[in-house]
Amino acid sequence: MNISSIDQLQEILHGQTYIADRGLATSIFLAMKLQRPLFLEGEAGVGKTEVAKVIANLLNRELIRLQCYEGLDVSQAIYEWNYTRQMLHIRLAESQGAQMSETELFGEDFLMPRPLLKAIQTSNTTPAVLLIDEVDRSDEEFEAFLLELLSDFQVTIPEVGTISAGTPPVVILTSNRTREVHDALKRRCLYYWIDYPSFEKELAIVEAKVPQASESLARQVTAFIQALREQDLYKIPGVAETLDWTTALVALDQTALSEEIIDETLGVILKYQDDIAEVKGERARHMLNRARVR
Repeated sequence: MNISSIDQLQEILHGQTYIADRGLATSIFLAMKLQRPLFLEGEAGVGKTEVAKVIANLLNRELIRLQCYEGLDVSQAIYEWNYTRQMLHIRLAESQGAQMSETELFGEDFLMPRPLLKAIQTSNTTPAVLLIDEVDRSDEEFEAFLLELLSDFQVTIPEVGTISAGTPPVVILTSNRTREVHDALKRRCLYYWIDYPSFEKELAIVEAKVPQASESLARQVTAFIQALREQDLYKIPGVAETLDWTTALVALDQTALSEEIIDETLGVILKYQDDIAEVKGERARHMLNRARVR
């Protein structure tokens, strides 16, 4: 798809039910135009991961996702060797009175690509969208593995050599900022912070994503969540929780919020008992009254 302007991209994203403000649309546009990785940072549930999914959908490309976690290493992220197949070939060669050289054993025929290498290889046919999700959850050592990929869209395998992308994939990195990511990684990317949306933007997201919800329910849920984010909670609900709650209320045939239904469904938006206890009851009623005014 040929996207010639930021305005056009915003319209296309809206058509994919992703409501992006001008700043985010500009960052996405530049990342695709300049073939630069895009680093998205923000609280959990504000729509960072969804950006990669939407881009893959609108470009009609494969989405390759690497979910980061503590202890992630090369064998899980870039490549590993198919040891079972290697052993079978060794035994076959021995049965035939032949020997296999180290070069043969550690060739591309025995290479098992993981997400990062797969994204490089598929770019020689149809470039993919590579999502490196929650990079802040990985170890600092793992960031060093990413630097070559983000700089030159290539990976180096000692036994094989350097494998480069024919056409760079679209690369999206996300972080919930559980720790600071090293400057060397950030310098290789365009950067954008996705904040919690305003009332108007969040309402537009709810209406786009959950069109079955009544107008009054959509407005009250959005206003209630906005008020909830002003509270001193351990885990503030994101847009993902707003959508989950709206969907759950629609499934319960609710057309507006009530004190009873709020107390019964707080577990959809709050994931810690202390937060539920803090909100339930009088405070929930107060926020409901505020929500009814919006």
